[in-house]
Amino acid sequence: MTLPSHAGIVVIGGGIIGCSTAYHLARDHKADVVLLEQGKLTSGSTWHAAGLVGQLRSSASITRVLKYSVELYKGLEAETGLATGWKMTGCLRLATNADRWTEFKRLATTAKSFGMEMQLLSPAEVKRMWPLMETGDLVGASWLPTDGQASPSDITQSLAKGARMHGARLYEDVRVTGFEMKDGRITAVKTEKGDIACEKVVNCAGQWARQVGAMAGINVPLQPVKHQYIITERIEGLANDAPTIRDPDRRTYFKEEVGGLVMGGYEPNPQAWTTGDVPSDWEFRLFDDDYDHFEQHMHQAIERVPALANAGVKQMINGPESFTPDGNFILGVAPECANMFVGAGFNAFGIASGGGAGWVLAQWVVDGEAPLDLWVVDIRRFSNLHRDRDWVRDRTLEAYGKHYTIGFPHEEYLSGRPRIVSPLYQRLKTHRAVFGSKLGWERPNWFAPDDTAPEDIYSMGRQNWFGPVGDEHRHVREKVGIFDQSSFAKFEMTGTDALKALDWICANDINKPVGRLTYTQLLNTRGGIEADLTVSRLGEDRFYVVTGTGFRTHDLSWIGDHIGQGLDTRLKDVTEDFGTLSLMGPRARDVLAAVTDADVSNVAFPFGHAREIGIAGHIVRALRVTYVGELGWELHVPIAATGEIFDALMAAGEKYAIRPVGYRALESLRLEKGYRAWGSDITPNDTPQEAGLGWAVKLRKNTDFVGRRALEKLAGKPQTKQFAGFTVNDPEIVLVGRETILRNGEPVGYLTSGGYGYTVAKNIGYGYVRNADGISDDFLASGDYELVVAMERTPAKIHLEPMYDPLGEKIKA
Repeated sequence: MTLPSHAGIVVIGGGIIGCSTAYHLARDHKADVVLLEQGKLTSGSTWHAAGLVGQLRSSASITRVLKYSVELYKGLEAETGLATGWKMTGCLRLATNADRWTEFKRLATTAKSFGMEMQLLSPAEVKRMWPLMETGDLVGASWLPTDGQASPSDITQSLAKGARMHGARLYEDVRVTGFEMKDGRITAVKTEKGDIACEKVVNCAGQWARQVGAMAGINVPLQPVKHQYIITERIEGLANDAPTIRDPDRRTYFKEEVGGLVMGGYEPNPQAWTTGDVPSDWEFRLFDDDYDHFEQHMHQAIERVPALANAGVKQMINGPESFTPDGNFILGVAPECANMFVGAGFNAFGIASGGGAGWVLAQWVVDGEAPLDLWVVDIRRFSNLHRDRDWVRDRTLEAYGKHYTIGFPHEEYLSGRPRIVSPLYQRLKTHRAVFGSKLGWERPNWFAPDDTAPEDIYSMGRQNWFGPVGDEHRHVREKVGIFDQSSFAKFEMTGTDALKALDWICANDINKPVGRLTYTQLLNTRGGIEADLTVSRLGEDRFYVVTGTGFRTHDLSWIGDHIGQGLDTRLKDVTEDFGTLSLMGPRARDVLAAVTDADVSNVAFPFGHAREIGIAGHIVRALRVTYVGELGWELHVPIAATGEIFDALMAAGEKYAIRPVGYRALESLRLEKGYRAWGSDITPNDTPQEAGLGWAVKLRKNTDFVGRRALEKLAGKPQTKQFAGFTVNDPEIVLVGRETILRNGEPVGYLTSGGYGYTVAKNIGYGYVRNADGISDDFLASGDYELVVAMERTPAKIHLEPMYDPLGEKIKA
C-alpha cells in the first residue's frame, strides 16, 4: 500500500464519525479526501456501541442534526447496497414521579416546538405496547415513534462504502505520528507509512482525539469512561419490533436484539479509564466483565422486566466510550490551529449523532464556519481550564452520573469547584452569596437573606431563590446595586491597523472618536450573529473589547481568525488583568461621584462613552453601558485593586442602601428591558434584522464587513421570522424556554428564553414568530397568542417594545 503524497483534506479516524465526515465531504462537496484509520474501521469504540438512536435534544440545531441521522440511515442501504440495521422501533421513556413527568411534559412541548410528535402515554398504554414490563410504579411515559436503533458497525461500513463511491480514499492500519506545522497551521500529516501534505485535517479519532490533538498543540477535553451493557439469550414473548426503553429513574435502557435484550445504564459512580494516553493498539478490545459494578443496573432492570431474572446472559460488553465535561459532543475548528477540525467526545451518543455530525462537520470544514447554530457542541466553548486532565475527569464523571437524573432548571455542577474566584469571593460569601460557575469562574447567582439557607434547592416549580432575587431586582430598579462581573472576557486590540481589522469584523460602526463605546455584533457570511460584545476606543490605535464569560475562547478565536492578512494588529486576552464591578441603579451616579474626582454628570460622561477615571488611587476604565435598563457603569479595575474599590463603593453607597446583587437578578432585569442573550435569543441562525437589532448594523455606510453581502441579499426578500416578547399572567406558570408559541391556535415558533419580571409582575418569554409568507408588524399585532407550557395552553400577550422602559431616555440621562 502506498499513501498519496497529497490530499485536500485528511480525516483521522475510521469510526462512525470519521466515515460519516468523509462520506459527506466526498458526496456533498466533491472534496479530495483521504481517511486514515490506525487499526480497522470501527475498531475503537464504534463496534461495541449499543446502537440506540434518539433524536430529541434541548437545542433545535442539535435535534435537526439527529433527525438528519435518521433520514440518512433510512436511505443509505439503497445507495450503497450495504444494510445499516436501522429499525424505527420508537422509544418509550418511563416516568415514575411527578418531577420526571413534568420534565416529560416539557420535553413533549419542546418536541412539538421542533416539529416532532412526542406523545404522553398512560401506564396501561405502556403495558399494551410492552407486555413484559412491570408498570405498577409508572406515572406515565413519553413515546417518540420515529426513534429507533441501528447496527453501529453496519452503518459505518455502509458510510465507508458510500465515501469510496464518491471518490474518497480510505486507508486502514495507518497510524498518525505527528504533524508538520507552519505559522500555527498544519501543512502535512506524518504517519508510520509516509507523510501526506494537506490543506485541512479533521480529527475524528474517538478516544484518541485528545492525543491526536495534542500533536498539533490543541486541546480536546474528553475522558474515556467504562460503559457496560449485557446481551441476553432469547426471551419468550419479546416482540422483535419492541420499542427501545429508557428508564431514567432506574438509570437503565433496553433494546431488543435477536429476540433477546440489550440492557445497560448510567450509574452515579462511574469508572474512568485512563487520564493518560489511550494505548494505540486498543483494537476490538474490551475490559474484563465487572458484574460487581454492574449489579446495581441488573437489580433495577429485573424489577422493570421480571423475565430478565431467568434470561441467560449471552455476552457482557465493557468498553471505553469518550465522554465530555458537559455531556455534549465536540465539533468545530480548534482555536489553537486554524486548519484542524474536531469531531469527537460523543458521550455514547455517537450512533445517533454520527450521520448528522458528519454532515455539519463536512460543511464546517469546507466553509470555515458552522452551517447552523452549533454553539452547544462547539469546541470553542472550552478554555485553558479544560487542559487540566484531573479536572476534566472529575467533571466528566459527574456529567456521566447525571445522564439520567432529572434535569432541573438552573442546576449547577458541583465537582472541581471553586476553581477560579474573583478577588471579592470571600467578601461576597460574607454577604451570603450563593455561587454558580461559568467556565470555571465562581459567580454570585443570588444572596440569601438571614432566614434562608445559602444554597439552591432545585424543583420544577418556583425555586427557593425566587423571593430573594425579587428583592435584589427591585433594589436595582429603586436604589443601587453592585454586580461582580469580573469573569467577563476582556481583550485589547492595538496596532496601526486595529481600526481597519475591527471595521471588517464588526457589523456596527466602531470608527468613532476616542472615548466612545459601541455595542456590536460579529456576523458570519450568512449574516447570522456569531457574537455580540462592546468595543471601547481607548486611543487612536487601542480598543478594549468586552464579551460574556462563556464566550471567551470562541470570540477571541473568531476575531483572531478574521483579522486580515498582513495587518499591523495585536490581539491580547486581558481577562485576568481586570476585575469588573457593575454599578447599576438610579443612585449609581451619586455613589460614583462620591469616590472619584472625575465629572460623571451626563454632560461630561454620556451614555455609550468610556473614560479612565481615578477611584481609591487607582486608574479605572469606566464604561457607561447597561444590561439592566438603569443608569449605570461597568467599572473595569486593576484586578489586585478590585477589593479596595469594592470597599470604597460600598462605603460611599451606604447612605443610598447599596448592596451586592447576583446574576439571577441580572437575568430578570434584562428580560424586562428586552436585551437579547447570545446563545439563546440571538445565534448564528439569526440575522440582526430578524432579532430587531438592525439599528446596530452599518449598512448605510459604504464599508464592507463580514456578513454584509448576505444582509444585502436578504434586504429585498420578505422577512420570515421576527423576535418578539410575550407575557403570561398566570403566576403559577414557570417559563424556561422552548415553549411553543401559538398564533390563532397554530404553532408559529418557540421561546428562546424565559423567566420572570418582578417589576412588571409577569412571566416573560422571548422567541421568534415565523411565517413562510412574510412577517409584518401588522401580522404580529393582529394575532391571538398562547404559549404551550408543559403541554398546557395558556393565554399570552405579544410585545414588540421593551416591557419595562419608563426611563426611555433616563438611562441615557
